[in-house]
Amino acid sequence: MPVTSTRTPPSNRTFSRSYNLAATEYYATGRRKESTARVFLRPGTGTIKVNKREFVEFFPRETLRILVKSPLILTETAEQFDILATVSGGGMTGQAGAIRLGISRALCEFNLELRSKLKKDGLLTRDARAKERKKYGMAGARKRFQFSKR
Repeated sequence: MPVTSTRTPPSNRTFSRSYNLAATEYYATGRRKESTARVFLRPGTGTIKVNKREFVEFFPRETLRILVKSPLILTETAEQFDILATVSGGGMTGQAGAIRLGISRALCEFNLELRSKLKKDGLLTRDARAKERKKYGMAGARKRFQFSKR
């Protein structure tokens, strides 16, 4: 026997997966070393959340917080946007670099005129440096085993 629902959804409401979905949102991806960051810029007051945690809690070191905020300070947009970032992989420095690149790219999506400012300071360049692989017959990537003459 088929089950029929007696409840009808209200027609005056729009359905969304998330209730806190912003009307305007700028998205970009940033990568550094082994880290990948997805960055969402939403108009707001300047709060930054990383992996649903407070910015100061996620990055306890002041140097990393300055690194992440550098594109916002350079373009003078620090108080215009709320930033939501989800970052995975790598360590703290790699994650901070990935978020910085993501913020820079999202700011370019917001206003293309900011691109020249960001590019001049090298904030739009993906840092391609990564860990060098270990080679066979060696202790590490470059370190050799101790040499014995006899």
